Amino acid sequence: MAIKKIDIETFLTLSKSIPVFDVRSPAEYNHARIPDAISLPLFSDEERKVVGTLYKQKSRQQAIKAGLDFFGVKMKLMVEEVEAYFKKKHRIGDDAETPALIVHCWRGGMRSAGVAWLLDLYGFTVYTLIGGYKSYRKWALAQFEKTYPIKVLGGYTGSGKTEIIQEFIKQNIPALDLESIAGHRGSAFGNIGLPKQPSQECFENQLALSLYHVHEQAINKSESIWLEDESQRLGDVNIPKVFWDQMRSAKLYFLDLPFEQRLIHTITLYGNLDKMKMISAIMRIKKRLGGLETKEAVSAFVEDRLEDCFRILLKYYDKQYMKGMETRESLSENRTTISCETVEVNNITLVIRATGNNSLFNKSSNTIL
Repeated sequence: MAIKKIDIETFLTLSKSIPVFDVRSPAEYNHARIPDAISLPLFSDEERKVVGTLYKQKSRQQAIKAGLDFFGVKMKLMVEEVEAYFKKKHRIGDDAETPALIVHCWRGGMRSAGVAWLLDLYGFTVYTLIGGYKSYRKWALAQFEKTYPIKVLGGYTGSGKTEIIQEFIKQNIPALDLESIAGHRGSAFGNIGLPKQPSQECFENQLALSLYHVHEQAINKSESIWLEDESQRLGDVNIPKVFWDQMRSAKLYFLDLPFEQRLIHTITLYGNLDKMKMISAIMRIKKRLGGLETKEAVSAFVEDRLEDCFRILLKYYDKQYMKGMETRESLSENRTTISCETVEVNNITLVIRATGNNSLFNKSSNTIL
């Protein structure tokens, strides 16, 4: 068998069905990686430093010799680790086809070449990504420069926007859940109860890949891509500005719901979260919320007067959202208001009707296809 070198477009196709192994050091992998890539480090962080120093200060040959010292004792373990992965996935056995995989390092150099040689020698079908992680990263950043057919779902806090975006995805309508990718709901309380957010680079890498796939879906279905109206900043990460500017200039479909309904929904989402973290989050917006309002909101939350607490917070976020809408260009010509009575996922029907895209409806049952 021969190791096959593949470009980024082939990589994007193959990686949908076969695993990707990242042979960079743990520190490189933890900093940023290709989405779903599996860490299979050739060198530890310290070993990589030793090899790199020899390469720069001595010679390529001495660096390779040192690398072989580190690599030699790991060969069997690396093969067994890959083999264990396929056995766990039930994709290896006496009657199974030869398992295929992709290997990459930083720039498609000696590390991926060495591991690819080993795995090919053992009997795996091995592909290596030309240009390595740098190639993927360049591709990812380029995705944000493209023009996309975007529709934006807006509305004040508690309108059920995220739930509708998620329903779009369930019903195979092109949509991206930005908050899920960012690991943040977009407010001061956005990461409470959720896993740690990704790094900025990891966020961009995942967003680019998700955008690539949903754009393919939109093209095939001749539809637009739905996104939730978001601030550029989602907790610790930022939506790339060029892409966010597209969102800001796209058609806005604004969910208009009664304040009391949004209040009930917001309490449902945030009322049972960790009290100390919620109080800390309220204190972080004290400067903008105001001293008296902050004190009352904290007191109400501590005393389980959730309606009083979230009534203050919701009014604050309504004002912030309105300020954001005022910065949009030509908003009056680019906004459709959708009146809803209650917060529910079935409001997706009203959203689709507002777009005038009747092809998404089953005429006999009036449900979304």
